[in-house]
Order: sequence, then C-alpha cells, then structure tokens
Amino acid sequence: MKVFQEMMEHAHQSTHFFYHKSTGLKSIISIHDTTLGPALGGCRFVNYASEEQALMDVARLSRGMTYKSAVAGVPFGGGKSVIMGDHTHLRSREFFRAFGTFVHSLGGQYITSVDMNTTVQDLKWVKETTPYVTWVEGDQVEIGNPSPMTAYGVYCGLKSALKHKFGKESFSGVRIAVQGVGAVGLALCELLHRDGAELMIADTHADKVQQVAARLAAKVVDTDAVMSQDVDIFAPCALGGVLNDHTISQLKAKVVGGAANNQLLEDRHGSMLKDRGILYCPDYVINAGGLIKVYYMVAASQAGTPFDKGKAMMHTTQIEQTLDTIFEVCARDKIAPHEAASMMARQKLAEAKNIKHSKHKQ
Repeated sequence: MKVFQEMMEHAHQSTHFFYHKSTGLKSIISIHDTTLGPALGGCRFVNYASEEQALMDVARLSRGMTYKSAVAGVPFGGGKSVIMGDHTHLRSREFFRAFGTFVHSLGGQYITSVDMNTTVQDLKWVKETTPYVTWVEGDQVEIGNPSPMTAYGVYCGLKSALKHKFGKESFSGVRIAVQGVGAVGLALCELLHRDGAELMIADTHADKVQQVAARLAAKVVDTDAVMSQDVDIFAPCALGGVLNDHTISQLKAKVVGGAANNQLLEDRHGSMLKDRGILYCPDYVINAGGLIKVYYMVAASQAGTPFDKGKAMMHTTQIEQTLDTIFEVCARDKIAPHEAASMMARQKLAEAKNIKHSKHKQ
C-alpha cells in the first residue's frame, strides 16, 4: 500500500504512527479533516492480518467520520485510531496510558473515544495521560456508552427506508436479518423486536447469539448465510466491507441499513445495490447516533452541566429526516444513496470552509 498516495487521493490531513516498546503498543491515528472542529473518532483494537490492512481501515474510518459529522451537524472533524494486536492479552493500564501519550502528542487535533474492543474503562486509563478523550467522568459507564444511541439512530434510519421502499410505518411483521449482535446490534434487535419485527440473527459468538435468540424470539442463522436470507431488510452490524462483488449478488433483502462502518468495500458497490433495486442507507448517515451522543457529552462536560439525554435523542431522531431527504434526492436525480449522501457532506464542508475563509479575510 502506498501511504502517501492513499492520503492524497482522499485528502487526508495527516497520519501518525506510534510504537511503545515496554507495553507492545502499536497504533495509528489518521486525521482526515478538521474543517468543522477537532477530529473525533473511536479507537479500534483489532488483531489485523497486516499493517497494510490496519492502515487502510483507519484511513477509511477517519474519512467516514468527517462525512458523518458533516451530515449529522456536529462540530467535529474526522479522525480515527487503531491499535494492532490481541485485545484479550495486551489490555492493561500502562498500555492505554501509553496510547494516551500518543493522543496527547497531537495537541488536541484528535479526540479519542470507544470503538470495537475498547471500553469506557480503557478510556479512563487513557485520560490519565491526556484530556483529549470523550467524557468518562466518575463511574457513569452507561452514560458514557454510545452504543444504545447508535442503535437508536439505526432504528430511526430504518424507519425512513421502510417508508420509502415499502410504504410502511411499522416494523410489525417485517423480516430483518441482523449481522452481529454485539453492543449495537443487540440494542437494535431489542428496538426492532419491541415493534414486532421478525428477526434472524447471526454472530461469531455462538453462545451469545443463542441467548439473544431465546430472549427475542429470533431465528439463528449461520454467519455465512445471513446475507442470503429471504428477508425485507439486511442490517450489517459487524465489520465493514460486507457489501462487495461476492455478497451483493446473494442479497434477497430490498433494504440494507445497519451500524457497521464502511459497509461498501468500494464506492461502486453502492451503484451495484441501486442497479439491483436495493435501497442502501449510507452507513455514516444511519449510524451517527453514537457520535451525536458524544457531542452532547463533550458539550455538557465543557459547560459543567449534566448530560441531556433527551436533547441527544431528539438530535438522533433527525437521522430519519436526513435519510428522507437523501432518498428524495435519489429519486429526483436518479443517483444512488451513497452518492447523494456524499454530495450532502461535501456541500456542508464547503460551506464551512467558505465561512472560515470569510472570517479570516476580515
């Protein structure tokens, strides 16, 4: 992988590498764009197959965070961090204090948060060496957990897709296959089950998926078969890149929308979905609920006021209206949803850059 070519192609501002000998920490921070504010994005702890794979992941995720913030209307730029290695063996206080030192070296350009395989407890250790961490005050772990709000945002976004594709207002009797029942996927399943959806679920953790199935009257399907189920909606809530040349041809669902980041392996796969008559909910639009919650947590911390969950939920509810607008643009201009969402994000970034430029000239 040509690092500088990748950065230039997608207009990344900077990429930073860090190695800490005594703890074995190997980490990358990618800052894509800070037009709207400091780059914010979670820290993902994954045992990547290669350094190239880790770099590609962090680069794509940081770009997605830029677009996510722009479309969601929150004053953050796009950034992301990855830690390479086995989280079940490497995790320790000193390990995450070292990661905090890495974050701190960027002087506030990047603010970190939780992501795959990192926890609020990890962030508490990070905060011992840097203030550039989303709100983790006290022992309010549930308040600091963005997963339920992410799931709520996906739920709101799927309501928009349900209207536009099926003309329905209720999930009652709607067949939905959910790939991944981790923190976000499980919370999404609970919301959909409450509204009468018929769930099929798949996860690599066999014991967990069986427990979820028993509680939510869901059918368990194999992870290799979840995308080919005869359902109305497919909700990817695990790893990215699941929509590609091989998998799109297997889909029987008419709507795809879930919490996973970077669901399209390449942009052209969004066009493939459109050609097959499948309505795609762009990932950085539908999964922005967690980011929105983080914004309200940070704002509350800075103001010295309690976190207002009601305001965060009201803002997250607007994901439905945002997708309504995107789908209407698609119908009018005959373009795919990923193209309409990208246009919306770039327009908001351009407007912000123009305002900054005007203020600078004054």
